[in-house]
Amino acid sequence: MVDKFPIKSEELRRIPNGFGWVDHRLLRDGHIRTCSSDALALYLVLICAADGQGLSFYGDGLVGALLGWSKGRLEAARKCLIDTALIAWVAPLYQVLEVPPAQKKEFGHAQL
Repeated sequence: MVDKFPIKSEELRRIPNGFGWVDHRLLRDGHIRTCSSDALALYLVLICAADGQGLSFYGDGLVGALLGWSKGRLEAARKCLIDTALIAWVAPLYQVLEVPPAQKKEFGHAQL
């Protein structure tokens, strides 16, 4: 086992007051593999912008400007997140949803 220690102990990460967080199940349960990098970038913006219920009124214009994306690129990223049940959307409202349960998939001999 590798020993862990802070590289910069004077700059330890602290959880601020607010609502944005990244659920570790995105990585642990393999949801990251099901999303494009654009979808994950959009997801990050939405979790940072969301309130305690996961709701964000950031419209397409603001989200597109923040990410430097065209309308089509934003729509494709949003579709990916909707298809993977990570968000719901009814313009202009986004809702970051509870991370769905993992679906076991076989990769070679390992089961994830």
